[in-house]
Amino acid sequence: MRIGIIIGRLGGVDGVALETEKWIEVLNRMGHHTYIISGQFEDRAINPEYETLVPEMSFFSPESYWGQKKAFFYPDSNEDELIDHIDLYSKVIYKKIIEWAHKNNIDLLISENASALPSHLEMGLAIKKVIQKLGLPTITHDHDFAWERGDRYISPYQKINDLIENTFPLRLPNSIHAVINSHARQILKTKYNRDSVIVPNVMDFDKPFGVRTGKNSYLNQNLGYESDDILLFQITRVVRRKGIETAIKLVHKLENKKVKLVITGNYNDDAGSKYYMELIELIHLLKLGEQVNFAHHLFNNKGLTSRESDLNYSLSDAYAQARACTYFSTYEGFGNAFVEAVLAKRPVFVNNYKPVFWPDIGSKGFKTVMIEEGRLTDKAVEEMKTIIYNEDLNREIAEYNYYLGKKFFSYDTLKEKLQELLEKAIKAA
Repeated sequence: MRIGIIIGRLGGVDGVALETEKWIEVLNRMGHHTYIISGQFEDRAINPEYETLVPEMSFFSPESYWGQKKAFFYPDSNEDELIDHIDLYSKVIYKKIIEWAHKNNIDLLISENASALPSHLEMGLAIKKVIQKLGLPTITHDHDFAWERGDRYISPYQKINDLIENTFPLRLPNSIHAVINSHARQILKTKYNRDSVIVPNVMDFDKPFGVRTGKNSYLNQNLGYESDDILLFQITRVVRRKGIETAIKLVHKLENKKVKLVITGNYNDDAGSKYYMELIELIHLLKLGEQVNFAHHLFNNKGLTSRESDLNYSLSDAYAQARACTYFSTYEGFGNAFVEAVLAKRPVFVNNYKPVFWPDIGSKGFKTVMIEEGRLTDKAVEEMKTIIYNEDLNREIAEYNYYLGKKFFSYDTLKEKLQELLEKAIKAA
């Protein structure tokens, strides 16, 4: 089958892009031919045989940027001008997608979050028109929705709100939904009477990951630590919902100067660096300056792995040197960092972020120390201490979790789910 994938951005560490690349890989393994149309191919050249660039589809294009700012952030009095702008550029994108679909003889379409989250109004509207015109079976891979973002996608213009309500998420007879957690499935059913298939985020359990190498053996020293220091890793961006303050408080409660917390992600997505400054204040208050390291400058943060010759470390290198990982998020659409730790055979300490963690991940039977509402109870801290210091138990837990991860969140799982989706989409059309 010739499958066309529509996405705003491919490449980098964006969750939608990462999962899309996994879908592409597995679909190709299944014998299908995948063709990608995107507004951006980050940090690499495109393969013109299978990939098509449409700049207007980029989230950072002048067209999309202007539409988002006027619709949600800096509205002016001319609502009709805004609507005309969205209509005009949706037609530009529509025409280019139609030409791409015909050129590549596409049999089935996959819209990667572009028909779920209204972060590119023009593209979402164009995709809806394309699917109506072509009548092709369509899968919308819905990672997150407008209502999950508070008031981010509520406009002062009623016509914009009507457009969002009628377009996001896409609800056409020849389309079906793939969602990443059971809560999303429930909301779609309750709100729109739309059925969906849960496709969890997955990892390739057949490739080495988090393996110690000659390169990452020097990571302690490059962080300014001793070779026998114990490293806990927070492998996330610095944004408030990651609950990094809880990881910092854990280091304080462990009362061991040899334990260090390393935070790999940057704070580019922290508006005004407000949360980052709060963390700095907490570190200062608890006198942990020598034990907490914001180390994004050492990590490339452009993917999970890298070449041995790359100057920066990869996230695989980080997991390789971790004694355990902290993941005290307050909300996640799924929880990639949890599965990454499982794949790397590293224990992970987690907050029961609602409504996703326990129903979709924790209930599978993973051995971890789980806290509630970010509270580090004495019991939880003692359990974490045991796992950190008892290396035999540490390995036993990691091996057990790896077995479960491979069972529930591997490419084999994705293959089964994709086959189910393809069959449902063809039947729906």
